[in-house]
Amino acid sequence: MIDLKIVREDPELVRTSQRTRGEDPALVDALLAADAARRAAVLEADTARAEQKALGKQVGKASAEERPALLERGKELAEKVKIAHAAQTAADAELDTAHRAISNIVQAGAPAGGEDDYVVLEHVGTPPAIDNPKDHLELGEALGLIDMERGAKVSGSRFYFLTGNGAMLQLGLLQLAAQTAVRNGFTMMIPPVLVRPEVMGGTGFLGQHSAEVYHLADDDLYLVGTSEVPLAGYHMDEIIELQSGPKRYAGWSSCFRREAGSYGKDTRGIIRVHQFDKVEAFVYCTPDEADAEHKRLLGWQQEMLAAIEVPYRVIDVAGGDLGSSAARKFDCEAWIPTQDTYRELTSTSNCTTFQARRLSVRYRAENGKPAIAATLNGTLGTTRWIAAILENHQQPDGSVRVPAALVPFLGTEVLEPR
Repeated sequence: MIDLKIVREDPELVRTSQRTRGEDPALVDALLAADAARRAAVLEADTARAEQKALGKQVGKASAEERPALLERGKELAEKVKIAHAAQTAADAELDTAHRAISNIVQAGAPAGGEDDYVVLEHVGTPPAIDNPKDHLELGEALGLIDMERGAKVSGSRFYFLTGNGAMLQLGLLQLAAQTAVRNGFTMMIPPVLVRPEVMGGTGFLGQHSAEVYHLADDDLYLVGTSEVPLAGYHMDEIIELQSGPKRYAGWSSCFRREAGSYGKDTRGIIRVHQFDKVEAFVYCTPDEADAEHKRLLGWQQEMLAAIEVPYRVIDVAGGDLGSSAARKFDCEAWIPTQDTYRELTSTSNCTTFQARRLSVRYRAENGKPAIAATLNGTLGTTRWIAAILENHQQPDGSVRVPAALVPFLGTEVLEPR
């Protein structure tokens, strides 16, 4: 959730953010109204309780003649307190609903607009000149790396097997990501992939993204689409120590997404699938450190992309394409030769205090008082990267050159057709 103090003091800032996202600025006015109603309800309840308390003192001092009237008045005040308490409870719920309806405040400088309104910040590398390139699925099947047919037989469309060197390629890629994370001060984690509703909701994935999430109704648990979710819940309801610097975690997990509404879009092969593996960086820090940490996360992602030797671009994602929890997001998109365009490989989001406020993750400020922490996340490696590796490193004879950083994990410099 956003800071309610900001909404009270600068509602136009929040309205502007809503417009940048393409969301309804009237939600800000609804939140202000709910806030005012809640404060009025609290005042009414406090006043009623104070009256009740004062009457109680009078009863203790009253004479026998005065006591019956005071006790009758006490019954009236008890009912008044009960009604006021119920009204406060209802106002609290309405305020919470209105508060959660507003996405994080978009950071100044982020572009407005939707999915196609990003700003390109940087190009790295030159797309290779490949005559009649084969796509990653054709290459993967010929090389014995990917089996979509049996994946569909076992689990349905958009499931797959990674076989032989395909499995080794993913394991090597994610191991390289894990090594990169640990070398840069991250604690490696293998988290649960089933989480409670309060954790999934706390990270912002049960609003506009709820259609993407798998829910196990009998257990009321959610399968995560990224280990960002369990890592965000790791310090839920805690006061953490940040005096020595940010807390950095890297989660290696399988991830699950329904990909609702994506039919016909990148559905061939393993670019957009229901299950994949990923190493995700996650950071807790003080709010004033968040921007610098966001740049560091982007730098570590670029270090990984340099290791797999693919051309890519960095984009500043437009407000309308941000998730509800992100204030700013940078994507790195790799060149995909057969599509003659760039496709997302990494995202890194600065979620400021939005998730931590929902999850009650705090730290001790310099004045010793608890304050809301900031959270950030970023991809360090995932299954989708295999598509970019195969297509960019394919050779005329149908083989694929293995990037030097991954050779130790596969034990070969070239993947040969079967």
